[in-house]
Amino acid sequence: MAGAGPAEAPPPFERLDFLYVPSADVGADVEHFAQVLGAQVVFAVEAYGTRVAMVRLSPAEPAVLLADHLAGERPILVYRVADLEATLAALEGRGWEPQPRFGIPHGPCCAFRTPSGHRLAVYELSRPQAAEHLAGRRDF
Repeated sequence: MAGAGPAEAPPPFERLDFLYVPSADVGADVEHFAQVLGAQVVFAVEAYGTRVAMVRLSPAEPAVLLADHLAGERPILVYRVADLEATLAALEGRGWEPQPRFGIPHGPCCAFRTPSGHRLAVYELSRPQAAEHLAGRRDF
């Protein structure tokens, strides 16, 4: 390989856990994924004026999260990291600009866009019980 630098360092992400996908009608999308595509509906939650559902199209990751509050057309690729603070520090060292942090049921998270508009997020799995807590819940 030519040159040395950040490109040769191992990637800071552990694995792609979720595709967070915008949906204009989560209920209809859940039914289509389940009935037509054969997806497993993990949960379908309605809270705080929004709907989010998780479906699995295969036993392997990533799971698909359909969400009506997510703006835009592109999905957000949500990667798990071992240590959110260390990962964000490493990304800053590569030229990434800090973004606001927030929480998801599974733990602390930070989303960002690439210069061309790709959407990614990194999160630390600090609440592994979240998956079990949400599994099987069907609000709609």
